[in-house]
Amino acid sequence: MKIVLVIDQFDDANNGTTISARRFARALAAHGNQVRVIACGHPTDYKYAVRQLKFTPVVDHLISSQGMRFAMPSRHAFEKAAAWADVVHFMMPSPLAIMGLRHVRKLGIPHTAAFHCQPENITYTLKMGNSKRVNDFVYNRFRDTFFNKFTHIHCPSNMIANQLSDHGYTAKLHVISNGISPNFVYQKRDKEDWMAGKFNIIMVGRYAGEKRQDLLLEACAKAKHADQIQLILAGKGPLEKKYRKMAEKLQNPIVMDFYSQERLIEVLAMSDLYVHTSDAEIEAMSCMEAFASGLVPIIANSERSATPQFALTQRSLFEAGNSDSLAEQIDWWIDHEEERKAMEVHYAEHAKQYTLEESIRHTEEMFQTAIREHTGKALPTGNYSEE
Repeated sequence: MKIVLVIDQFDDANNGTTISARRFARALAAHGNQVRVIACGHPTDYKYAVRQLKFTPVVDHLISSQGMRFAMPSRHAFEKAAAWADVVHFMMPSPLAIMGLRHVRKLGIPHTAAFHCQPENITYTLKMGNSKRVNDFVYNRFRDTFFNKFTHIHCPSNMIANQLSDHGYTAKLHVISNGISPNFVYQKRDKEDWMAGKFNIIMVGRYAGEKRQDLLLEACAKAKHADQIQLILAGKGPLEKKYRKMAEKLQNPIVMDFYSQERLIEVLAMSDLYVHTSDAEIEAMSCMEAFASGLVPIIANSERSATPQFALTQRSLFEAGNSDSLAEQIDWWIDHEEERKAMEVHYAEHAKQYTLEESIRHTEEMFQTAIREHTGKALPTGNYSEE
């Protein structure tokens, strides 16, 4: 198949949607498909490059602090892509995608969408993340301006599929995990000097309101084993300054850094426990990658997060928003080393059902269904000529 992915930012792997899209593109190509993208950034042979959409300095700073950029809508880019593509897959409901969707519908090009942007990703930034009315408004705007114009939507979890159904989304919802990269496997490494002699707790994610790293900072300060804990917050984002200030309460200096995938794999292999505090999460690839690497997770038991589905024991859950509950679970896993080591193996085995290979196979089936509905026939997989 010839597949075009529409995603505003593709060049820099500094946010979850872009990281998933880059991995997704590589895996589709490895299956014999041809993949191109429409995104801002430098032109390449696989990209229909468009200009970056500019806002006021304040808004630009807010967007870039989240690791994002938006692309300028470009009819010319979609004309070129539509002349080549068998199917166009939209990754998020941005101005680029809204305009592009109108164009591919007009041209009769098969198209599908993915739901990667949870309303809370926006509303927490605006300090309204806990308002059901505001979140419902965003769900409904997404629905009416974009998603209800599709017949097939990729949902990374049952939780988000249920949210879309509850909010009146009419497309067929394909629940397909984003899939764990085969690079994340059970492994242990000797600790480097900065980790040696400490109980190393790691969380991976943007420093943003809905991720709730503040709870982890509070819990590590409260834990009875606080003197043993080395906290690692892997990521970056607008709340970095706030979290560094909060970390002054910790008994060991915090480590806050953004890691390449290669370095992240090394750090996970030297860590002792993974914590995921997010109030809202569509799937949480970072948590999945951590337990695939052999780390027991502790997960916020939030109804707006899909991540609790991965817990294999109640000791891997804490009351969302409650740092005392989290501190209690952290102390329990520190006190029960043998149980923790046994559960590491169970979690690594559990991860094997969420392979990237299986996710790509199901996504290809969704694309084939969309193509068949538009053209009356499915396409064979494999490479195509550029003609």
